Amino acid sequence: MRAARRLVVKIGSALLVDRQSGLRQAWLSALALDVAEAKTRGTEVVLVSSGSIALGRMVLGLPSGALTLEQSQAAAAVGQIRLARAYEEVLAPHGITTAQVLMTLSDTEDRRRYLNGRATMETLLGLHVVPIVNENDTVATDEIRFGDNDRLAASIAVTAGADQLVLLSDVDGFYSANPKEDPLARRFDLVERITPEIEAMAGDPVSGLSKGGMKTKLLAAKTAVAGGCAMAIMEGSVLRPLKALAEGAARTWFVPEGDPQAARKRWIAAMKPKGELVLDAGAVAALRAGKSLLPAGVTRVGGKFGRGEPVAIVAPDGVVLGKGLVRYTSVEARAIAGHRSGEIEAILGYQGRAALVHRDDMVV
Repeated sequence: MRAARRLVVKIGSALLVDRQSGLRQAWLSALALDVAEAKTRGTEVVLVSSGSIALGRMVLGLPSGALTLEQSQAAAAVGQIRLARAYEEVLAPHGITTAQVLMTLSDTEDRRRYLNGRATMETLLGLHVVPIVNENDTVATDEIRFGDNDRLAASIAVTAGADQLVLLSDVDGFYSANPKEDPLARRFDLVERITPEIEAMAGDPVSGLSKGGMKTKLLAAKTAVAGGCAMAIMEGSVLRPLKALAEGAARTWFVPEGDPQAARKRWIAAMKPKGELVLDAGAVAALRAGKSLLPAGVTRVGGKFGRGEPVAIVAPDGVVLGKGLVRYTSVEARAIAGHRSGEIEAILGYQGRAALVHRDDMVV
């Protein structure tokens, strides 16, 4: 774990919020030490945190038990402010800047918003900021919610190109059955492949504050490992949980399918192009040297496509070199094709991105 390049950590409501006393300040301060230590090692950290509804309902004095959608959204609106402030206050003494990022399921399914989110996350991490991600419960409906931040964390891990995801939970790993109901249940230290038999072992939630059971954690694991990200489930109530995990605490690791970049390239390669970009010889040479595709190297734009959609990348002789996710619409791409990046603002009327297709969004 100490070798992680980019680490996403999911914090469950039951770890962060006590139903009687509120925020578990001592636990959160200890987690901040783990984050600071990881950043000192050179690991980039993203925190995906539950807890806004749990905090907000206490402030508003809402009754225990299930809340209506409107009550949940109101509680989230109040709790999100307190949650973001809590993280800011424990990380600032370590010289760490935080940022609040609110997401919904549709943000990761819509390719344009996915690319926007990915670019924002890359920029924040490049500026050494720790993003605090939460589901945007104030606007999400039942149809567009993740339902639990386990799945959100996995989607964020894939979006950010993380190589490790840790779910801090109220159980110490994945079991063959619910350990609170079956004394013969055994924990798996390692899951190399999520088989139908493994999926059949998943149980239901056991906590009064969190919604996610093993079913949502397995869904998260499937998303993470397919994106080249290793995932761990561990019981996180101990102080310094990441330190404990690195030192061999009980947990279950799910083995990734390759690395994040290779998984992303496979995903792009499997897409059906909506159009094509024909390049000049100089652009072909630049791409083969690992560079991004700039507008100046494009001689022709074919087809109709939107921002974030896949396009074929074509050599001057008509040979398809690869595919990529384009950062402009087909109308905009035709307008800036053959022009230098510094001319984009004058042509389109706004300051766009320098690359037409970034190298991270391309398979050649």
